[in-house]
Amino acid sequence: MSSSEPLESSLLTAEGFRRACGRFATGIAIVTTLDLAGAPYGLTVNSFTSVSLDPPLVLFCLDRGAQALAAFEAENPFVINVLEQSQRDLSQRFASRHPDRFAGLDYRTGRTGAPILPGSLAVLECRPQGVLDGGDHFIFLGQVLAVEAREGDPLLYFAGGYRHLGT
Repeated sequence: MSSSEPLESSLLTAEGFRRACGRFATGIAIVTTLDLAGAPYGLTVNSFTSVSLDPPLVLFCLDRGAQALAAFEAENPFVINVLEQSQRDLSQRFASRHPDRFAGLDYRTGRTGAPILPGSLAVLECRPQGVLDGGDHFIFLGQVLAVEAREGDPLLYFAGGYRHLGT
């Protein structure tokens, strides 16, 4: 028999909802594309998931007020770069408001023309398949055209902070 603290119960509030969802550990990815001027653009997300195996589909979500929205609304191909646990600095860099997150960063161009970040645990190159209404977010759906994966441990996010497997 295991013992645990009782769950907190409260009326639904934005903060309570955020706290409850924060109890679901997520991986961290950087979604990259080309902006309207053709320059590389990307941002950190933890709202990424696979949707379908046949056809291979994934999704990620962006806040309606996100600075990055225009780059992704252009319907250019995008890449999901799943981060490895040693890439915390890269996650923070692409979560910042820095105007050129790619400055000084070595990256390569994928088959779709979108940027691929070095050291990623997995890479999924995607063609946009649609944008759905998701309340205060937009849900971007993509068909996966090419993948890469390597061994390693993921960078995780749980309860408002970075975590590692086993810690």
